[in-house]
Amino acid sequence: MSKLTSEVEVLHVEVHRRMIENGEWDRILHLLSSKLSESGWADDLLHRAKENSRSMDPLSLQTILQELLSHAQTSVPLSVKREITTLIKQFVREQFEK
Repeated sequence: MSKLTSEVEVLHVEVHRRMIENGEWDRILHLLSSKLSESGWADDLLHRAKENSRSMDPLSLQTILQELLSHAQTSVPLSVKREITTLIKQFVREQFEK
């Protein structure tokens, strides 16, 4: 592992710790969940999981999860990504500009 990778990892852990300590992590997580639900993303993912499982024999949770992971990551609405990213950037700025 390079020095830069190690420093980034340490910074990530510190930001995550601070977000959890002051409740920002839960606030953003709840906002993300509601935005994904409002956009229909969660329903779409559930529908895909059901369709995949109906045609699978034998049924395998691990296979279903693998098939859905790529779609889940790439199908998050851009507006939701931007809003959540903005909140995280704002938090980081506030924490490290003090």
